[in-house]
Amino acid sequence: MSQRNVLKENLAESARVLRERIGDRRPEVGMILGSGLGPLAGQIEDAVCVPYGEVPHMRTSTATSHVGRFVCGVLGGKCVLAMQGRLHGYEGNTAQEVAYPVWLMHELGVDTLFATNAAGAINESYRVGDFCIIEDHINFTGRNPVAGLEPDGIAFRFFSMLDAYDPALRRLARETADELGIRVQEGVYLGLLGPSFETPAEIRAFRAWGADTVAMSVCEEVIAARHTGMRVLGMSLVSNMACGIEGASPTDEEVLDVAHDRAADFARLATAIVERM
Repeated sequence: MSQRNVLKENLAESARVLRERIGDRRPEVGMILGSGLGPLAGQIEDAVCVPYGEVPHMRTSTATSHVGRFVCGVLGGKCVLAMQGRLHGYEGNTAQEVAYPVWLMHELGVDTLFATNAAGAINESYRVGDFCIIEDHINFTGRNPVAGLEPDGIAFRFFSMLDAYDPALRRLARETADELGIRVQEGVYLGLLGPSFETPAEIRAFRAWGADTVAMSVCEEVIAARHTGMRVLGMSLVSNMACGIEGASPTDEEVLDVAHDRAADFARLATAIVERM
């Protein structure tokens, strides 16, 4: 007798309920809107909104500014399924619970993930308010959502993370930003568990490792996406200088204020990128 795979069963039930709610929409691009970046969901046309709590087996968001719902509709001429707010490990979610909505997107037919977040700049040439295309990441959360028996039933557990952030999508994002006159960087992102911000000593260590930005999300979601073969584009808003750089001592309020100030350019850039995907 074969052993039950509860994760697969749960995903099937979640997908059935979400399909019923979004109707005949067939999303091709999944979006994760990070801290302060959720207002972009308001520009999705013909939208259906489904709170996470109404999807079986989904955890709910508790972080500031994270609304905690799926928004499905049209952005840049494409059918998108956006997460207006994400799930974090620091909220008490396991790695698989953080990854769950990405696996769910794949179950619904999404083949491209556009993950965004707010991050602190380790690279001192970056400026607060810049956008940074993620070239690669360092997963320093100490967790991997594919660890365990059940994810192997979704897709084979061993997979390459070479070019985890799709080179063609990164090039598209750079070219789009150039055409719009929006300043972008490209660098290595380091993800931590949080919720405390980093110490100056940690930031010095991360710089030595080659990290350009740092925050408390993205890595586990991207691992889940690559596990199922999804193409990934990652982009951070540089919302603060990392702790100790130029005397910086980051706060949640600072992150949200910068996101508010850069909301219009983020919407222009993200919409244009989706349109060209």
